Amino acid sequence: MKRLIEVYDKSDRIVLGLMSGTSHDGVDVAIAKISAYWSVVSGRRETKAIKLLHHNSYPFNPDLAERIGKAFSGTTEGICRLNFELGEVFAGAALKSIKEAGLKPKDIDLIASHGQTVYHIPPVDGRKGATMQIAEASVIAERTGIITVSDFRTRDMAAGGHGAPLVPLADHILFHEKGKVRVVQNIGGIANLTAVTEKLEDVIAFDTGPGNSLIDEAVKILTGGEEAFDKDGKMASKGKIDDALLKELMNHPYLKVNPPKSTGRELFGKEMAALLVEAWKRKKRKPEDIVATLTRFTGDSIYKAYESFVFPKYKLDQIILTGGGSKNPEIIGHLKKLFKKAGKAHPAVVLIDELGIPSSAKEALSFAILGNETISGNAANLPKATGASKAVILGKISL
Repeated sequence: MKRLIEVYDKSDRIVLGLMSGTSHDGVDVAIAKISAYWSVVSGRRETKAIKLLHHNSYPFNPDLAERIGKAFSGTTEGICRLNFELGEVFAGAALKSIKEAGLKPKDIDLIASHGQTVYHIPPVDGRKGATMQIAEASVIAERTGIITVSDFRTRDMAAGGHGAPLVPLADHILFHEKGKVRVVQNIGGIANLTAVTEKLEDVIAFDTGPGNSLIDEAVKILTGGEEAFDKDGKMASKGKIDDALLKELMNHPYLKVNPPKSTGRELFGKEMAALLVEAWKRKKRKPEDIVATLTRFTGDSIYKAYESFVFPKYKLDQIILTGGGSKNPEIIGHLKKLFKKAGKAHPAVVLIDELGIPSSAKEALSFAILGNETISGNAANLPKATGASKAVILGKISL
């Protein structure tokens, strides 16, 4: 407890963020120095500077990645065991990254671990939601000797929210600029956006729909597991889009739901991809064609979210692309064409790497920021984005 008080009293902290996304391909680590000051206006500690010190990604071995995928619909025993195994893996990634950064565990004030989502149930029609992230934080704290904050989503859901998206506060801290509106567009397994405005209370954020999830699962099925994703969009570039199927996909009910909203692989994942591929095989079409169609669906569904929920509210100055999908030229090339056609609403489109933050570090850095807010005693969810009844302090602390 003494150590917790010491960390709480610090104005400058070195925080390590850990993240594994819906693509479940590995652990992303970001180590950052976060400086804060006491604001008389807000009555809380406000972040004034963030310096990324080190980042790296540590891929899961194929066997572990496969077992994580099975855990999405797995047994209680399997998830129980995997929770502790991933705790060891996350702790190992943290210690390895600390060493690579030329630091020692005693130099790190805090670890903030998002963990690995294995199931997410958004609240719908008055029914309460639920969510589960694993990678046991007690194991991480025990192996590293560092205070660990984890399980960020559950408190927001306890307050009636979706538990997602949680990164809007981090996006606002990193990218808000006077008189401008910038959108941070993440394309991970699921795609989500944050419209970053000058004032925090005006920020909107939500999951737009599928990112890489359907593409990845289709590629795995079509290649018999030899390929885990469509690298550089090569399969998609060789395929022909099925306009009829694309039209059907674009009529998916989720795309029409008003924010706040969230989704996951439970909706846009393995089951949906398997059904689509099976129907495709009956048509005796080329594998590249369905990958091309699903890739176009990702781009079109993202743009539809802007047409429906962003453009009517804001004139955008910039769109910042991040996540694994930002490396797919088929998705990004199509999105740039769509935004260019938006006329007066056409914003500049840039990769987050061009702004000095590596795409592979962004999510881990965001949770480092959220963990720092937890230790500062600050609420870090945005009820307008998650649908929670109030702002709450996120996470659980393992000493």
